[in-house]
Amino acid sequence: MTHPDVRSLSSALRSSPVLAYDGDCGFCQTSIDRIQALAAPTLEAVPWQFLPTESTSPYLERLDREVLLLHGGSVLAGGADALARYVSTSRSPAYRALAALVRLPGIRACARVLYRWVSRHRHRLPGGTPACAVPPRGA
Repeated sequence: MTHPDVRSLSSALRSSPVLAYDGDCGFCQTSIDRIQALAAPTLEAVPWQFLPTESTSPYLERLDREVLLLHGGSVLAGGADALARYVSTSRSPAYRALAALVRLPGIRACARVLYRWVSRHRHRLPGGTPACAVPPRGA
């Protein structure tokens, strides 16, 4: 997968949200590739390692643990909420409906718990490697 240069990413972050994910994690890359193939969201998903340092440095601890929906210098959403917002930009009505369903209060709470569990165990999941392991808090 090719990614735009840092200058175009800087302007993209100012003009529209970007889903930042861990490009060093095989599980994360595989998951994003599948979402893109199935739902075809219109927002761009980029490994945070390819984004401008000024956009990511305030959020490095979070980026080690979760995807972030970034716009300008701000985080719009993280984890399950960011993925739901990302999928909600699909051209497919079915995927937009699925994203809306995940954003309902009771389901959203379950999605957040599931996301945190997957994040902690991603190195053990298909496509995961030891490099995918989330460092302990404060490490």
